[in-house]
Amino acid sequence: MIFEHEIPDGSRLYFGNIAKKKRVLENKIATFLENKNFDEIVTPNFSYSQHQSIDDENQLIKISDSENNQVSLRADSTLDVARIITRRLGRTTSHKKWFYIQPVFSYPSNENYQIGLEWLEYDNASDMINLTSEVLDLIGIKPLIQVTNINIPKLVAEELALDLEIFKNGEVSKLFDLKITWLNKLLYATTNDDLRDVVSILPSNVKVEVEKLISIVEAITYKNTTVSPLYYTPMKYYDDVYYRVIEGNLTLAKGGRYKSEGVSSLGFALYTDNLLKILED
Repeated sequence: MIFEHEIPDGSRLYFGNIAKKKRVLENKIATFLENKNFDEIVTPNFSYSQHQSIDDENQLIKISDSENNQVSLRADSTLDVARIITRRLGRTTSHKKWFYIQPVFSYPSNENYQIGLEWLEYDNASDMINLTSEVLDLIGIKPLIQVTNINIPKLVAEELALDLEIFKNGEVSKLFDLKITWLNKLLYATTNDDLRDVVSILPSNVKVEVEKLISIVEAITYKNTTVSPLYYTPMKYYDDVYYRVIEGNLTLAKGGRYKSEGVSSLGFALYTDNLLKILED
């Protein structure tokens, strides 16, 4: 039996003091981003293209429009923002720096608030990670930033004829069982020094991408940073440098480089609900 006052599992309810803290947090970050020359955009809750962003389409909440075309509740904002700016608004604006404050939705009734930004036609990932660290400093927290390069696990899988699902599922024991020295060193690597120690014995195609990761991490000013060269994200569109912001068991943000319409861009999303948990603690 469902009572009238109940809310669906996975949905959000903020009231009183915590609702005020949410508003203050969003306003503080919005003001910071505006001062960095980012303009705000609010995209439609419904989208025709969410299947291009989400790896598992079963996570999408799908309905039909008036002409029986399938639409989904927004489960991710990145590609929608990039396409709306470049295709729909391209004739009215040439601005490349945008942020949004809006929820995303996933099956069956989950909603999560995000503060995200897209830096279109820009591909210096170090600048994006340093911008993320400025936001963390602004709100007074020092979580871990974990940096990877999605191309590394892809190329390792090709080199060793492995199923990419091994990396996607984090099946580390299967990789250790191979007893390959350079692979084991990559598995243990957490710093740039660790990467430099292994780079000379890597297969040439893997070496190029590891060296790219080294150069990016060198330019990051945030101290609480680690590397995870074999981490693989299930997001469809990230295709190069990728990073997560972690505190304990909570993911506070994700971001990285992606391509839309053949052009490299950068983006990240802060997970407002988890940030509020950390700030409450």
